[in-house]
Amino acid sequence: MTSLYGYTCGEGETDLVLLHGWGLNAEVWQSIVPRLSAQFRLHLIDLPGYGRSRGFTAMTLDEMAEQLLPSMPPRAIVLGWSLGGLVATQLALTAPERVRALITVASSSCFTASDEWPGIKSETLHGFQRQLSNDFQRTVERFLALQTLGTESARADARQLKEVVLSQPMPSVEVLEDGLEILREVDLRSALPGISQPFLRIYGSLDGLVPRRIAQLLEQALPFSPSVVIEKAAHAPFISHPDAFTQHIMRFSDELST
Repeated sequence: MTSLYGYTCGEGETDLVLLHGWGLNAEVWQSIVPRLSAQFRLHLIDLPGYGRSRGFTAMTLDEMAEQLLPSMPPRAIVLGWSLGGLVATQLALTAPERVRALITVASSSCFTASDEWPGIKSETLHGFQRQLSNDFQRTVERFLALQTLGTESARADARQLKEVVLSQPMPSVEVLEDGLEILREVDLRSALPGISQPFLRIYGSLDGLVPRRIAQLLEQALPFSPSVVIEKAAHAPFISHPDAFTQHIMRFSDELST
């Protein structure tokens, strides 16, 4: 039996759904919850198969998005980080009536690098998939460490991400492998012009997984989508730079009402 886990907190009137990244769970947002609680009603959800959302096996990006819909408010700003950004984008494309606005954080419409597109080498993601079966915990830790490389607080940030992983039930190897497969195979670039909602993209200047150059490459396809690059941040800007990060979220939300 499948069971999707989520909870709601905050005093605000605006619904904001927060979707975490690969290998993690909804507790990754705890450092910014106090900063956003006055303005938003926050909906923190463990993606299917992650954390406390149990009983799920391998699924496609579209299937993952479909599983989330019953747990979402009728009209919300949906924010997704990394893999969660792909899920949030899929929701905006397939259920636009449910997504008032879209925010992606350190995410890409295509995570895999090619000659004309920056990203993660396909063989790197393949390598993580192979290693999961041999050394499950070490592989997850290595991937988390990549997300904080280069920041002034890299060691503390990586430790915080690791604590989030260990605070809740670990995903199965099958779910983790499938998440890496989504990162390796999905390419939503051609679908992006179909996004009609207000769309904010946030990047870290030091991010080695989603290079900042992607912000400029998408400007042609998304002329009405503002992008923000947080200086000295890597793949988890809400952990290394929580104040700057939440200010961008609140400003974007305020502009929706003007």
